[in-house]
Amino acid sequence: MKIDSTLEEHFEEMGNEHVSSSEETPMREDAFILDDKEKIQRIKENVREIMLTLGLDLDDDSLKGTPNRVAKMFVSEIFGGLHPDRKPKSSTFENKYKYGEMLVEKNITLYSTCEHHLLPIVGKAHVAYISNGTVVGLSKMNRIVDYFAKRPQVQERLNIQIVRELQKVLGTDDVACVIDAKHLCVNSRGIRDVESSTVTAEYGGKFKEEAVRREFLDYINLDTNF
Repeated sequence: MKIDSTLEEHFEEMGNEHVSSSEETPMREDAFILDDKEKIQRIKENVREIMLTLGLDLDDDSLKGTPNRVAKMFVSEIFGGLHPDRKPKSSTFENKYKYGEMLVEKNITLYSTCEHHLLPIVGKAHVAYISNGTVVGLSKMNRIVDYFAKRPQVQERLNIQIVRELQKVLGTDDVACVIDAKHLCVNSRGIRDVESSTVTAEYGGKFKEEAVRREFLDYINLDTNF
């Protein structure tokens, strides 16, 4: 019993401190046996049970459709990035212009969900790479960010997953990602610090060099009001 209690305290502390245990999203081997329709039905029933346990009247016109709405949102929207079939197809093109400088896509709007409390993470991602002969469409960078954000996440893992995917797509290690985001599990509960945000970064290849990293950060800080 003491061991069980100690483990429970350990996992609770990991959640409160927003610590990740893996670079990969923890998934069961049977994660995709059920189709989306079956998942929605199961989640609907469980959300209904939660609401009833809280004492809510599900015969009320405002609440009766909530379990179904939440279930559909979980499967099709905010956790849609869990399914590998939804990964964006990232077509690459030959770098015919021989552009050899850094390409930065900044201020990518990011919506994710904290995996410890299932509360929103809202912020901006800044992604850069240096081509080694191939380029990727700008919108694909946004789509990759969105795909890995649409799942229960830890911000550090999200950085790593975005960088690893672009490295694979582009065939280069020279990829970087910085994320600045607010966590509602910090802003709206617990310490309730509404002003703080969390900044994380992942640098690969040439971006580990101080001068290249500084150039990237300078681009991020450029005032680009249009």
